[in-house]
Amino acid sequence: MSDRIVAGIGFRRGTGADEIAALIARALGAIGAPHADLAAIATAADRAAEPSIRQAASEFGLSPCPVEPAALEACDPNVVTRSARIERLRGVGSLAEAAALAAAGPESRLALPRIASAGATCALAILQHNARPA
Repeated sequence: MSDRIVAGIGFRRGTGADEIAALIARALGAIGAPHADLAAIATAADRAAEPSIRQAASEFGLSPCPVEPAALEACDPNVVTRSARIERLRGVGSLAEAAALAAAGPESRLALPRIASAGATCALAILQHNARPA
């Protein structure tokens, strides 16, 4: 079984689904992973129902995986990118990295630190073999 990937997404209100989906595709391309290896798209629980993330996830045949604040904060020691703005708003250095790691589970690791577009960020975490997204 190949590695399975979780994309963590942070996005500003008003960011379109096309921008989010393109960023996920760019991230997968950066690590040479096919779209079929994408197991989940994770974001902050308070944003998971927003139309843009729902539509972007549907382009990959997925639904957004909501991550609660406590789970994001628990992953903060393992994020490698620090944004002062996101630390103020969310209590983590990178929402995208924390969401990817939280959804991928305790044995996960970052495959790609946060990359950004104008209105969104994306990070990729690798699920351990036989693990399922949280």
